Amino acid sequence: MSAPAQTTAIVETEHLSRHFGSLVAVRDVSLSVQRGEIFGVLGPNGAGKSTTIRMLCGILDPTGGRGTVVGYDIARDAEKIKQRIGYMTQRFSLYEDLSVIENLRFYAGIYGVAWKKRKARVDAVLSSSGLEQRKDQLAGTLSGGWKQRVALACATIHEPPLLFLDEPTAGVDPVSRRDFWEQIHAIASQGTTVLLTTHYMDEAERCHRLSFIFRGTLLDVGTPDEIVARRHLQVAELEVERATDAAALLRTRPEVEEVAHYGHTLRVAVRGGADPERIVREVLEGGGVAVDSLRRSRVTVEDAFVAMVRAEAEAA
Repeated sequence: MSAPAQTTAIVETEHLSRHFGSLVAVRDVSLSVQRGEIFGVLGPNGAGKSTTIRMLCGILDPTGGRGTVVGYDIARDAEKIKQRIGYMTQRFSLYEDLSVIENLRFYAGIYGVAWKKRKARVDAVLSSSGLEQRKDQLAGTLSGGWKQRVALACATIHEPPLLFLDEPTAGVDPVSRRDFWEQIHAIASQGTTVLLTTHYMDEAERCHRLSFIFRGTLLDVGTPDEIVARRHLQVAELEVERATDAAALLRTRPEVEEVAHYGHTLRVAVRGGADPERIVREVLEGGGVAVDSLRRSRVTVEDAFVAMVRAEAEAA
């Protein structure tokens, strides 16, 4: 029986890949997740995020490369890994004809929580998740946000050192998403490492570190600030009467990375550290388009990701 490797990284992969016949879902992914951090794996639908997670959980065998999770090899020790992690997806299966507390008791048993500790653990999770008032309600009658809370409680009932969340907020309303993230940070503050996938770029801002996957390839890894800084983007927002004409004119400049409409506002991202306000004024004054207002704006992780994806597509 393989012994757990001693390392500061709770997840580590080297050149991990997975093929489905001729389809390459994941190619050459090398990353390291440190204990105690919230690590995001981001990318569009079909990018290879979920396939990567399933390999790390021991659900899928890698086609190539290697990896360790909680000190165990993902190819040789899949069952040991499954006993030591929590796993939740957007399709996490609650038993809808059982109450909230019955679901928690069931998963406590599945995850091997000792009988003597089970009641105390269920009570603690009910309290920390805000589910005490709903503990006797049938899971099938809960709203999406409350089902999500129960699913997260079930996935952490055994206090795993590592929690995998695969697209956990897909289809959930914005208020429930914010509440969910508060729970994630509370869990992480108690020592649990969280590795999650999402295609919501605003959620990236809430992670300690991120990795970006596109077409199965790892594009970048770092903190949100590091990833944004490496793109060398600057952004300005403006309001104009003829927004469509203004956008078309701005897209003719080679420095302009993107022009996006937000209601009556245009958001202009420029590459290479160029001054977006100067470029906007030059282009629109030359084109006879009056600018009502113009201001600098913060560069976001979404701006960085869009720039990376477009650069990768152009290179391909």
